[in-house]
Amino acid sequence: MTDDVKLLMLAGDYVEDYEIMVPYQALSMLGYKVDVVCPDKKAGDKVLTAIHDFEGAQTYSEKPGHAFTLTADFDAIDTDEYLGLIVPGGRAPEYLRLNPRVLEIVRAFADRPMAAICHGAQLLAAAGVIKGRKVSAYPACKPEVELAGGTYADIAVTDAVTDGELVSAPAWPAHPAWLAQFLKVLGANVSI
Repeated sequence: MTDDVKLLMLAGDYVEDYEIMVPYQALSMLGYKVDVVCPDKKAGDKVLTAIHDFEGAQTYSEKPGHAFTLTADFDAIDTDEYLGLIVPGGRAPEYLRLNPRVLEIVRAFADRPMAAICHGAQLLAAAGVIKGRKVSAYPACKPEVELAGGTYADIAVTDAVTDGELVSAPAWPAHPAWLAQFLKVLGANVSI
């Protein structure tokens, strides 16, 4: 793997900490160049993250996370340069989906490898790329998946689902399954 194989990751303030950092580090370790961008920000700018935890309440708890340093300029993105797209969750997707350019970017990957986790399904639904597809997400996103014409995959929080080129999962505890399935969609072969 070389740095000329590029992946794009969409981020925004209060993206889920594990859902941006873990895939960024894991995919970078394997040799992918992962460009992480945010509207109205440039390489070197930061986004704030939130840590969502499952502590027995009816929904997740939220704690301050780290500041994540963006690796590329949003305004300079040419989607043709990228093999695939990663859409982490957290609260960022709820407002990123209001940005027309973000939706254009997601649509550009409709038939290419794409990985979304947790609330990332909000961006996929808003971009109209999940009609007829089986999609997992945080359970609170089930209505959005179904209203966008997708079939909600009600799976364990540690599982992921692949439908064609789209890999999705309910939350960060699914990272092992989600990343393994995404690597398969990317055509990667990792072994020990």
